[in-house]
Amino acid sequence: MKIGLVQQSNTADIQSNKDKLKTNITVCARQGAELIVLQELHNGLYFCQVEDPAIFDLAETIPGRSTEEFGALAKELGVVLVLSLFEKRMPGLYHNTAVVIEKDGSIAGKYRKMHIPDDPAYYEKFYFTPGDLGFTPIQTSVGKLGVLVCWDQWYPEAARLMALAGAEVLIYPTAIGWESTDTDDEKNRQREAWQISQRAHSVANGLHVISMNRTGYEADPSGVTNGIQFWGSSFVSGPQGEILAQASTDKNENLVVDIDLKRTETVRRMWPFFRDRRIDSFGDLVKRGIE
Repeated sequence: MKIGLVQQSNTADIQSNKDKLKTNITVCARQGAELIVLQELHNGLYFCQVEDPAIFDLAETIPGRSTEEFGALAKELGVVLVLSLFEKRMPGLYHNTAVVIEKDGSIAGKYRKMHIPDDPAYYEKFYFTPGDLGFTPIQTSVGKLGVLVCWDQWYPEAARLMALAGAEVLIYPTAIGWESTDTDDEKNRQREAWQISQRAHSVANGLHVISMNRTGYEADPSGVTNGIQFWGSSFVSGPQGEILAQASTDKNENLVVDIDLKRTETVRRMWPFFRDRRIDSFGDLVKRGIE
């Protein structure tokens, strides 16, 4: 399968961001990409740096304007798209939701972000209700996609449950970066930990991982922090954790990458982690802590 990743910087101009996304999606499709993945909350700025009730006006229904707009493009190009949207489920109930668009323009399925952070510059709990759709892969014409979102990428349980449910690839739309007052050493540790964690999901589950981050600087409207420099570095890793392709830290960039889904079977025969799991002894994993 040929995968396209669209890494870009955004502004407050939503239509301009969408136009840029459509151009880059088209570029990837013309290079043969069958599946194209976009970054987390790709239509606008990463608004979770502040808690502002007016921002809820940005949310949209699913189906809605973005699924229709990008659905028409997916149908025109004959590609599967992974979108990341601010979903308005009903008044007072909102989610951070990934939507998979089939190549005929229809909605193949959606995933609502399960793990919701609440940290300086990442005040997502103010906006998003934790997902309630579980860790269920989405069946598409290009395969069974295990779609998760950003903060989910730090949790091995989420990746494992997707793999156990038959996901053929793990996908993480992401918005993560540095706060400028951190030292260079600390910045490097953070970015490496982010990549190591996801490559470990590849190894533990024998799956390709597609991690799609944004790039560019976005100011903190409140002035409390110095804003976020998103670190880009979007990448694809193989079933043994090998890096197959990686974008730069600071450039708008498209990656088109060939992956061989058959390698999952080959690698799992060599490294039979699923065979040797001691499921009879894992009961305590559902506890918050063990005393």
